[in-house]
Amino acid sequence: MAELTEETGSKSLNFIEEIIESSISEGNTRVQTRFPPEPNGYLHIGHAKSICLNFGMAAKYHGKCNLRFDDTNPVKEDVEYVDSIKEDIKWLGFEWAGEYYASDYFEQLYQWAEELIKKGKAYVDDQTQEQIRSGRGTVTAPGIESPWRDRSAEENLDLFRRMRAGEFGDGEKVLRAKIDMSHPNMLLRDPIMYRILHTDHHRTGDKWCIYPMYDYAHGQSDSIEKITHSICTLEFDVHRPLYDWFIEQLDIFPSHQYEFARLNLTHTVMSKRKLLQLVSEGHVMGWDDPRMPTICGLRRRGYTPESVRAFADKVGVAKRDNIIDLGLLEFCVREDLNKRAERRMAVIDPVKVVITNYPEGKTEELSCVNNPEDDSCGRRIVPFSREIYIERDDFMENPPKKYFRLSPGGEVRLRYSYLIRCNEVIKDAAGNVTELRCTYDDQSLGGGSSDGRRVKGVIHWVSAPHAVKAEVRLFDRLFTISDTSAMDPDKSFIDYMNPDSMVVTQALVEPSLAQAKEGDKFQFERIGYFCVDKDSTADKKVFNRTVTLKDSWAKTLK
Repeated sequence: MAELTEETGSKSLNFIEEIIESSISEGNTRVQTRFPPEPNGYLHIGHAKSICLNFGMAAKYHGKCNLRFDDTNPVKEDVEYVDSIKEDIKWLGFEWAGEYYASDYFEQLYQWAEELIKKGKAYVDDQTQEQIRSGRGTVTAPGIESPWRDRSAEENLDLFRRMRAGEFGDGEKVLRAKIDMSHPNMLLRDPIMYRILHTDHHRTGDKWCIYPMYDYAHGQSDSIEKITHSICTLEFDVHRPLYDWFIEQLDIFPSHQYEFARLNLTHTVMSKRKLLQLVSEGHVMGWDDPRMPTICGLRRRGYTPESVRAFADKVGVAKRDNIIDLGLLEFCVREDLNKRAERRMAVIDPVKVVITNYPEGKTEELSCVNNPEDDSCGRRIVPFSREIYIERDDFMENPPKKYFRLSPGGEVRLRYSYLIRCNEVIKDAAGNVTELRCTYDDQSLGGGSSDGRRVKGVIHWVSAPHAVKAEVRLFDRLFTISDTSAMDPDKSFIDYMNPDSMVVTQALVEPSLAQAKEGDKFQFERIGYFCVDKDSTADKKVFNRTVTLKDSWAKTLK
C-alpha cells in the first residue's frame, strides 16, 4: 500500500505506515487492526481497498486483524450478508485472527451505558425523532436542550432498564449522551446511544429490544478487542471526537481512529442504497452481476484476487478523496491475466471462409501454445479444415491504406496456420457478405511460405465443422457519466445507466472450450479476456468478457 518514489524507485511509506512505525519506535510494538463491515449488503471494490489495508498493515507489522461485524441494526442485517462477506475476504486471500460481532458485546455495552447514566453523562429522552432532529440546531446555530435533559440519574436508570425490559414501543424513548448542545461538531450535540427496536436480531433473536447506535458501539468494540489502529474511511473523521469521548468517559483501553480517503471509481456508484436499488428493481442480474462493483460481481466477471490486491496497492492510501480511473483496475487485471490465462480462439461475429484448394474431408491437428508467458501451461490441439470462420471485421472489401487484414486479392496469415488469399466474395441479395472463397499456400505452415514472402496481417479463426456454439456477454461501463457524483440531482441515477453495458451475442469457439468449467479464465486471442459464467451448462457455455485487450491506461503509466 506504499507508493513508489521517482528518485529511488523504492516504496515510500504511506501515512498509516508512518503512524505505525512511529508508534513502534516509541516501544508500542503491538499492531492490532480490524475490518468492521455492517452485514446489510454485499462488499464492493471500496471495501476491498479497506480489507487490503487493514489486513495488509497487520501482516506487514507482524500483528493481527480481526473480522468484526457491526451488527447493531437488526432491521437491515441478515446472515446472508455475513456469509457473503466472509467468502469475499477469503477469496481476496486473507484470514482473520478472530471473528467477532458487535452483538457479542451487547451486555457489556449496556453496562457501560448504565455507568454513564450514573455519572450524569447520559439521559433518557422522550422526544420524537423529529423533535430531536430539529433541536440539534444548525452549523451556525446552537441546538436546544431537551426538556428531559436534567432528569436525575436514578430516574434515567429506571427508565433505561424499563426500555430494556420492553415496556416502551419503538421510538417512544431513546438514550442520549449528555455532552454539549452548542458544540461546533454537531455529532457531539447529545448524540443518541440507544433506540428501541422490537425486531429479532440474526444472532440474538428476541433477547434485546434496545440496540446501540454505531457511534456508541464502535469505539467500545475496538477497545474490548484492544485494537491499536482503528482504520476508517474519511467520512468518519468528524466521528472521531465522539469515538474518543466515550472511551475517555469510560476510562477503557484507548483505541484510536485513523481515517484514509475512500475509493471512488469512474463510471461507478458505491452507495449501498443505489446498489440495492439496481438489484431490487431488476436493472442488473443480481448482486453478483459482472457489471456491479461488488467483490462477488468482480469475481463472476473474471477478476482475480491478485489483480484486486494489486489495484489496491497502486491506488495507495491518501488523506484526500479523489476519483480513480476505472482503467487502472482494468490495467491490473490485464497484467495478471496475461500471465495466467490460457489462449483460445473464438469468433464473435463470424463470416465463413472456404479454402477452395484445401482437400475436402481433410482435418489437420495443429499444436498450439496455451500461454506464451508460461511454458508450464503446455500445448493443445486445434483442428483445421477446408471451411473456417473468421471475424467479419477482419475483412474489408474496399480497405484503406495500411490495412493488413483480409481483402479481395489480399493475403493474411491464419493464427498458428497457413497464409490464405481472398479470391472471391459471395453476397446475399441485400449485399451482405456471406462467404469468402480463398486459396492457401500449403508451404506456409509454421511461419514460412512457398517463396519466402511475408505478410503483416495475422487473424484468428475457428474450424467450421469443429466449432462450438457459445453465448458471449460483452460488458462495459455501467454508467455513461465518468464522475457519478456529478449526476443531475433532478434526475434518477438510473437515467445515467449505459444501455450497452451488457451486449449478449452468439459466438463460435474452438472445441477445447467445450470442457471449460465455471470460473475458468481465457484470453480469446485478439478480442479480450473471458471467464466461464455460472449460467453455463454442459450443452451451452456462457463466457463473460472480463476486459478488452486494448489498454489505454498503460499509456498514462509511461
